[in-house]
Amino acid sequence: MTRPILVTGASGQVGTALTRAGKEWALSPVGRPDFDFERPAAIPALFATLAPRAVVNAAAYTAVDAAESDAPAAFRANKDGPALLARLSRDADIPLIHISTDYVFDGTKGAPYRETDRVAPLGVYGASKQAGEEEVLRAGGKSLVLRTSWVISPTGRNFVHAMLAAREKTSRLRVVADQRGRPTSACDLADAILAIVHQIDRCGWQERYAGVFHIAGSGETTWHGLATAIFEEAARHGLAKPEIAAIATAEWPTPARRPADSRLDCSRLAEVFGLRLPPWRASLGPIIDEIVHAGNR
Repeated sequence: MTRPILVTGASGQVGTALTRAGKEWALSPVGRPDFDFERPAAIPALFATLAPRAVVNAAAYTAVDAAESDAPAAFRANKDGPALLARLSRDADIPLIHISTDYVFDGTKGAPYRETDRVAPLGVYGASKQAGEEEVLRAGGKSLVLRTSWVISPTGRNFVHAMLAAREKTSRLRVVADQRGRPTSACDLADAILAIVHQIDRCGWQERYAGVFHIAGSGETTWHGLATAIFEEAARHGLAKPEIAAIATAEWPTPARRPADSRLDCSRLAEVFGLRLPPWRASLGPIIDEIVHAGNR
C-alpha cells in the first residue's frame, strides 16, 4: 500500500486545489478539527497514524489585518505549527513542502525579489510567516519552502470573490493601484507542488531541493489591474462591469501595511525543478468560469 502525502489546511485555497488535483495520488488531506495548530499535542499521534511519505503544509493564519491585533494566534499557526511539522518530518526522514508568502518582504527593492534578498516584513502576518520559514529550515531534514503571492481560486476567501461580492453592492469600486505583485492560481500552484513531489519520488531527495523557492503566476499587475481583469472575464458571462476607480494605498487605510512591490523572481524554481507557472491572466478565466457556473455569483 502506497504511503500517503499529508496535506494540511485541507479547507483552504491551496489545500482544496491539491485535493482536487491529486485525485489519482494517495493524499491524506487534514484540517480542523482533527488537525489544528491550536491543539498541537494531538498532531504527533495523527502524524504517526497516517505515516506519510511527504508533507505539504498549506495550513496557515492568513487574516493579514486581524493578525495585527492577534499576534499570538498568528505565530502559533505560522511559526509554532510549522516548527512541529518540520521536526516530525525530519525525524521520519520525509520531505516537507511548506507554503510561505511574499509578505516577508517590505516591497522597497524596486525589482522582483530573489530568494537570497533580505526579508523585512511590514506586519505581524509577514513576521509570523518569516518566523515559520526559519523554524522549518532550522529543523533540518528534507525541507523546502515555497513563497507564493496573491493567491486566487474558485474557492475560499480571496480577491476574486471579494470583487465579485462588492459588485453586487455597488456599481463603483475603489481599488488600490500602487501595489504591484504576481497573482497566483491555487490550481496552478497545486499542480506545481505535485510535480515537485513527483520529481522527489522519481529522483530521490537531493540537496539542491532544500531551502527557499519563489513560485508565482507569470506576469505582474496591480490590485486595480487584477480587478479590471476579473470584470473583463465576468463580462463574458453577462455580468455588468462596474466603474473601477484607481486609488492610492493611502486612500484605503488598513490595520496592516502591505508591500508596495512584492513581485517574486521565480527563476530558481525553473532552474532546479524545470517549473514555470502559467500567466496569471490566462489562469483567471477558468476561475471566473467555475465561480459563475457554480452559481456563487
